[in-house]
Amino acid sequence: MEKDWTGNKKTTFAQLGASNHSDVERESNDFYATDPESLEIFLKALERDNIKLHYDIWECACGQGHLSEVLKSKGYHVVSSDLINRGYGAYDVNFLENKLEWEGDILTNPPYKYAKEFVEKALEITQPGAYVVMFLKIQFLEGKDRRKLFDKYPPKYVYVNSARQTCYINGDMSKKMSSASCYCWFLWENGFKGEPIIRWI
Repeated sequence: MEKDWTGNKKTTFAQLGASNHSDVERESNDFYATDPESLEIFLKALERDNIKLHYDIWECACGQGHLSEVLKSKGYHVVSSDLINRGYGAYDVNFLENKLEWEGDILTNPPYKYAKEFVEKALEITQPGAYVVMFLKIQFLEGKDRRKLFDKYPPKYVYVNSARQTCYINGDMSKKMSSASCYCWFLWENGFKGEPIIRWI
């Protein structure tokens, strides 16, 4: 299977200022954009639970900026990047090859086949107390390899959507995917050790 997430070995922050996003690159692999409303609902749940994300947030698989724009509208300072040029943010930025630390939170809907690697990298480069938030299928809780991940890095909260959330094929807001999958917001607090708490949205 052809991999979607490839790139060079330049560090993220060298890349962030290196590319202009005026021309949108056509890609052979589909991507599935998160419904902005899903993030709106999640942020309201965090507010309900007295949880506040930090001011600086890196959206490291930003696609067309659906999540970044919601975060900006809430007053957060957002750094947006992606490996692929989809017309938003800095592109040609391979998050998994980043070598530098990030002083802030990380929030994204990662390429699902690399979700485990995204979580590990995010927790590796953030500071103690920082939040790592990923929009993932509930099936992410399964699997032997991911069990090792959870033993080492237990999420602090898993927010399960009671109403099914959908994504958009290739970012086309008129083409929703099937709602057969249950999506959750996984929230890690860097340095947390304990039993995860399940909450419902």
